[in-house]
Amino acid sequence: MLEVSVLLYPGMSAFETGIVTEVFGLPRPEFERPWYRLAVCAPSDAPVPMIGGATLTTPFGLAEFAAADTVVVPGVADVHRDPPAAVLDALRTAHTRGARILSICSGAFALAAAGLLDGRRATTHWRYAELLQRRFPAVDVDPGVLYLADGDVWTSAGSAAGLDLCLHAVRADHGAAIANAVARRLVVQPHRDGGQAQYIEAPMPIRPGAGDPGADGRIARSVDWALAHLAEPLTVDALARQAHMSPRTYLRHFTRTTGTSPIRWLIRQRVQASLALLESTDTPIEQIAAAVGFDTPVTYRHHFANTMRTSPSAYRHAFRTGGA
Repeated sequence: MLEVSVLLYPGMSAFETGIVTEVFGLPRPEFERPWYRLAVCAPSDAPVPMIGGATLTTPFGLAEFAAADTVVVPGVADVHRDPPAAVLDALRTAHTRGARILSICSGAFALAAAGLLDGRRATTHWRYAELLQRRFPAVDVDPGVLYLADGDVWTSAGSAAGLDLCLHAVRADHGAAIANAVARRLVVQPHRDGGQAQYIEAPMPIRPGAGDPGADGRIARSVDWALAHLAEPLTVDALARQAHMSPRTYLRHFTRTTGTSPIRWLIRQRVQASLALLESTDTPIEQIAAAVGFDTPVTYRHHFANTMRTSPSAYRHAFRTGGA
């Protein structure tokens, strides 16, 4: 049974710790194999205040925190100040004895303050990346990815990216099939490659009520039509006809409704539609490109890389094998 510890800190949100609890703490008897044993730890015996006025107490302290096989820091109380020296010592102790160290969101600041990120690539939430680089110049900060696994020290971006990182750990420990099963139980995408962008523009149109005669309703119906015809050549003129608008008027309303242009939206939808084919079939890349509406495989690979920060082949390999 693999030991996992997660650290509480004052002013924490329950979400990041809840991610760790959900992935590593719940029993999984259906897998018929030893699962994780989770210890929620705190620097002292005092109750830990959370956002919203609740407090948490735990019998586990920093000794248990440092003794686990996987040690998770879900955040820090203040990104401008180092955590207590005892916490940093516990992180160094865990690392020295060979533990895998994970951080979620601002937790990277604790790892950096302990010296565990010196000379390594690391990430954090995009809003903190510049500060992390400025405070710890020995760290190679990449603000554009979901998570990074540099040796035995792993870092992730915003809170939801911490879920991707935890599932990546399950994948590394138990294989892709088990990680995908956990993801299905969580009702989340089974695999997002760590190199994907932290924030991908995939706006959804306003969904007005049925029969809405306004511009938003017509845009929504044109979007529905486009999603059903992705494999066909689609132009702004064709979409505008579906909305009974002139192309110029359609462009204006589409941008206002979705926050992006029709062409950028179409590219994103086509890339998204290709993921299921990459994950569940052995269809050649060339055929997948045509099936989702790209003119050539070269165009498909270009837009896939720009959107997903990886190649179609690498995505397929990672999904099938559990690779990073």
